[in-house]
Amino acid sequence: MIETLAGPGTEVDDDLTASGLLALARDRKAAEDRAAADLLDLAARWADLHPPESIHHAATFTSGRGMGLEVEEPIAGEGCPTVAEFCVAELGTVLGISIVSAKRLIGHALELRHRLPRLWTQVQSGGVAPWRARMVAEATIHATPSLTPEAAGWVDAQVAAVAGRVGPAQLDRLVAETIKRFELAAADPAADPEDGHLSVDPRHATLHDQDVHYAGTMHLEADLDIADALDVDRVLTHGAELRKALGSTESLDARRAAALGDLARTQTALDLHRQGGAGPRDGDDLPPAREVVLHAHFDASLDGLSTVFGPTGRLEEGQRLLLLEQVRAWCGESRTKVTVKPVIDLNAHLEAPGYEIPDRIREQVLLRDRTCVFPWCSRPSRRCDADHVIEYDHDAEAEGRPQPGPTVTPNLAALCRFHHRLKTHTAWHYDVIGPGEFEWTSPHGHRCRRDPSGTTALDPPGIPRPRRP
Repeated sequence: MIETLAGPGTEVDDDLTASGLLALARDRKAAEDRAAADLLDLAARWADLHPPESIHHAATFTSGRGMGLEVEEPIAGEGCPTVAEFCVAELGTVLGISIVSAKRLIGHALELRHRLPRLWTQVQSGGVAPWRARMVAEATIHATPSLTPEAAGWVDAQVAAVAGRVGPAQLDRLVAETIKRFELAAADPAADPEDGHLSVDPRHATLHDQDVHYAGTMHLEADLDIADALDVDRVLTHGAELRKALGSTESLDARRAAALGDLARTQTALDLHRQGGAGPRDGDDLPPAREVVLHAHFDASLDGLSTVFGPTGRLEEGQRLLLLEQVRAWCGESRTKVTVKPVIDLNAHLEAPGYEIPDRIREQVLLRDRTCVFPWCSRPSRRCDADHVIEYDHDAEAEGRPQPGPTVTPNLAALCRFHHRLKTHTAWHYDVIGPGEFEWTSPHGHRCRRDPSGTTALDPPGIPRPRRP
């Protein structure tokens, strides 16, 4: 039988043999890599078209590192051209990715083209998979301390020599060797008594609070001093054994995880002793031991004089499904403070005189929108501004004109600070088309609809519609 491999976008022949399917899979992967390489090239070209007006308008990443203060980090390393911050949004919108992902794409493209040219050439010729090259670019962009162009070039030569075939662990060692070879760290004999150069401090404790598991858990990772790590391990082992002695039937891993929570709530551990018969429970006058704030939303109905909650709800933190049983378990923990707020009708038309937005209207808007309403943005609404979709005119009342942008629910939307600035200072524009539904138009005429279910591109590829006057 003669086998014909389908081209991109065509149906696959159901009669293909195993060898035919493998050949088609190989071709599809090659096409995917070619498209990814082309996308890197296009991202770099897009950056070339949009240099910033000044260094203060260059695109950066914002992180919380630095003694609790937000710090800005460049999207590509020293020697790469800077990029106008607002141009990133339109590229991300067309690609259907977030602003952070778009910055990362452009940053990787510039890093590869300007600081890792050997790897860039291999990617564009098909010798190295783009995802491998981007992994290297990510490491050289965010190395601590920062890599000079010469140091990045040395990494480029080492990686290109093996056609990009390095794993994360090898890459970490290579970057560390580069820092040492080029003496990039400040000389501090106490940090490294052998040579006084390499002083990278890997310690950290990071909670990935944007990745909430459906089971109601978050991922915590940390690198500690050896002594601290051993102390923590002993405490968790002891806490797990204590919970088992008190009757817990959970797995060892679950008991160790719970013991880690007890470290943050030392009084809760004391209550466990009392529940096990070690003493009277006379601590009801003590303050709540748990201070974590979670916002859970459940549908409720009245059954006579009782309120009946639905079995599933939504947790604002992480936008995840939540089970009522999970909430009951959390509330059953020692001295957990629970606050039940009145129901807010999301369909009610609330309004206020003047420009300032009262708390009751702001809360309604944040609950309705859930996240920033810019296309593809997922920043939680509680970390957003409440924006007047139609700008509030502060001179309208004094000049006897009707207010074009009143402070009413339909004219308000949740926008993160970046997209709020984008809407204020660029040609981006959006309109309200329904409760919690918005239509955005980019400077080049691409349109998207954003509603509680997500983002939908409205224009066929390559056929943008002009912005409405």
